Amino acid sequence: MKHHGETFSLANGVAIPCLGFGTWQMKEGPETVAAIQKALELGYRHIDTAAYYQNERSVGQAVRASGLPREAVFVTSKVWNTERGYESTLRAFDRTMEKLGLDYLDLYLIHWPAAANRFDNWEDINGQTWRAMTELYQQGRVRAIGVSNFLPHHLEPLLKTLPAVNQVECNPGCQQKQTLAYCRDHGILVEAWSPLGSGRVLENATLQALGKQYGKSAAQICLRWCLEQGVLPLPKSVTPQRIQENTAIFDFALPPEDMARIAALPPFGGSGHDPDQIAF
Repeated sequence: MKHHGETFSLANGVAIPCLGFGTWQMKEGPETVAAIQKALELGYRHIDTAAYYQNERSVGQAVRASGLPREAVFVTSKVWNTERGYESTLRAFDRTMEKLGLDYLDLYLIHWPAAANRFDNWEDINGQTWRAMTELYQQGRVRAIGVSNFLPHHLEPLLKTLPAVNQVECNPGCQQKQTLAYCRDHGILVEAWSPLGSGRVLENATLQALGKQYGKSAAQICLRWCLEQGVLPLPKSVTPQRIQENTAIFDFALPPEDMARIAALPPFGGSGHDPDQIAF
């Protein structure tokens, strides 16, 4: 595939390639560097990592070795839960940048919200973390800032400065209808982690039948389903064939009646990580 060049536009006007390459569970090392290099060769221009994934060095290495100009690759990272708060977020960002070996970051996210199940002052904690993010953005060290795994009630207190992005678990088996609607209303782009539901979703009969109908795999149906809703999918794979397959989603569309069939599916493919209940 040639680089397809399709992008979504963030609220601040920054263009973000509408298919991202996820790196969760890919450990630091040559295999990860090779997978990311392969993704870049196949036309991915958007790499999603996080401090918690412990692979930022490999991501930076692959981006630098790709021969692509820095501005051609959109790189995202995230601040982990143990680093929440103003000072510690600023320090965490410096560590991330040191590992990536890049001059600036395209998108920085709060990985999980502090929530009421663990913190009485959860709003203040998220507010302090967000203040640090806003400062990094104003200094030009990051081109856009956002959050991950935030539900509407976590987003509400931050809306004075709009998060550009909310990255949440989202696939046909875990549709997040309320959060998607809320973000759409507030001009927040939703990114989908686990857009293929870690495999469980791919065995669904409806998705398989749709795949047959379009000459596509169930995985490609899931990714296209995201795009049809203006959601940016972040599929992850280390297999070159799968990495390539996940890019072949721009030559077909799902009409409203097929989107409705998927919308009618009961929840069946979530990880079970409820942002209000997590204990990490």
